[in-house]
Amino acid sequence: MLDLVAKKLFLTKGVGVAEDKLTSFEYALRDAGIAGTNIVLISSIFPPKAKLISRKDGLKLIKPGQVLFTIYSRNQTNEPQRLISASVGVAQPKDRSKYGYLSEYDAFGKNESVAGDYAEDIAAQMLASSLGIPFDIDKDWDEKRQQWTISGKIYKTKNITQTAKGDKKGRWTTVFAAAVLIL
Repeated sequence: MLDLVAKKLFLTKGVGVAEDKLTSFEYALRDAGIAGTNIVLISSIFPPKAKLISRKDGLKLIKPGQVLFTIYSRNQTNEPQRLISASVGVAQPKDRSKYGYLSEYDAFGKNESVAGDYAEDIAAQMLASSLGIPFDIDKDWDEKRQQWTISGKIYKTKNITQTAKGDKKGRWTTVFAAAVLIL
């Protein structure tokens, strides 16, 4: 039986600008370092015992034509100066034998900090609810983070976010952020 549980994953991001929407996406994938692969979008589980490695180390483990299972977010615009963002949030449990969560978020008009915090918040909320950690959805991110820290069940949260302003000439601008799973 084929074991498709990832042992490692890495985060990457990129931005691309081109006359054509699809080409803009291709350029964002190039900037992220994964354009020569076949990307498969999957749901948002951080595999048990998987190790989060650096982008540099992760890129060394892939090869052209490889099928890459990814959790990714992308956003595109051809409106000059319109701020766009794409973000992936990560939440890992303290007990590494349990699974964690990844989340995708894209937005217009949100800077890197706001979009990243929101994606991280989504992942942490999903993890907290799966671990039975009580939280108040109406509290702000810092208050929720404090609740989860006190519980002692969440090990780490983080995000990767790419933002850009739409090209001033009206060409397509794409932002891309991903978690790439390595089997």
